[in-house]
Amino acid sequence: MQRRSAVKNIALTIGVAIVLPSWANAWNKNSFLKKHFSIASSLENLLAEIVETIIPKTNTPGAKELNIQQFIPKMIADCYDKKAQEVYAKGFGLVDMNAKNSFSKSFLECDAKQRLEVLNKMSKSDNSDEKSFIQLVKGLTIKGYLSSEYVMTNLRIYEYAPARYHGCVPVKK
Repeated sequence: MQRRSAVKNIALTIGVAIVLPSWANAWNKNSFLKKHFSIASSLENLLAEIVETIIPKTNTPGAKELNIQQFIPKMIADCYDKKAQEVYAKGFGLVDMNAKNSFSKSFLECDAKQRLEVLNKMSKSDNSDEKSFIQLVKGLTIKGYLSSEYVMTNLRIYEYAPARYHGCVPVKK
């Protein structure tokens, strides 16, 4: 009985060893980029200004400088369902529409204070698409910013094991 399971396991291992290299060789940069949820360059500029409004540049780089506008579409394509992708695609038009209704100019033409006002208005809106878009982009902006190389290497201190061990500490009686 054990001989059968051993032969079966050996055959399975040999089969995997034969098939795995041909399967893994099909991986390349283009196969990973096919899933990319691409947007037009004008919309990428709009997204860059939205993320910069959410996390502006201060004494640390802003979200735009850390290229969070490239992180968000990749996350939308790889990790979110069709409904979220549709909300994301519709959201850009809603941002511009709100800017035009409030200030008679596009979001890109508004100054920083007006942009922030547009995004705040959308986040408090009764329209579920507006609210969902802002929540989605805001959440991904924060996630992208906090996981960026700059923040992880310069602002956060990595500890291999949390807490410290002090072996030679006097104990009070």
